[in-house]
Amino acid sequence: MVVLVVSTATAKRSHVPTGKVKWYDADKGFGFLTNDDGGEVFLHSSALPPDTAALRPGQRVEFGVAEGRKGAQALQVRLLEAPRSVAKALRKKPDEMVPIIEDLIKLLDGVSNSYRRNKHPDRREAAKIAQVLRIVADDLEA
Repeated sequence: MVVLVVSTATAKRSHVPTGKVKWYDADKGFGFLTNDDGGEVFLHSSALPPDTAALRPGQRVEFGVAEGRKGAQALQVRLLEAPRSVAKALRKKPDEMVPIIEDLIKLLDGVSNSYRRNKHPDRREAAKIAQVLRIVADDLEA
């Protein structure tokens, strides 16, 4: 039996590679990382942290590397920056929301006029308005 003793005073911290996600396909379960030191590293879904289903291009990561038959492969990937939520990533910009809100106001103004005449909007119109309101509400809450 061989025992290796390393003094903490003389031990150097091992280099943990860092890089960015080049691309990742969650459906296929793999992608590639770009190592900060240069080169590409294969990434399989099994190397992702628990509860991480997807990565976005450009996301910073830290990872171990093993040389496989086809080249470098990432092991135990750790996210260095929190991923943006899907809702925030898809959220419309304020200048894109202006015409949507203005059109919504016109739409609701028409409904208001129907109610002033003591009438409900017909079912199809009401369903369309309700759908638009739900979509706009999702954009506002994102």
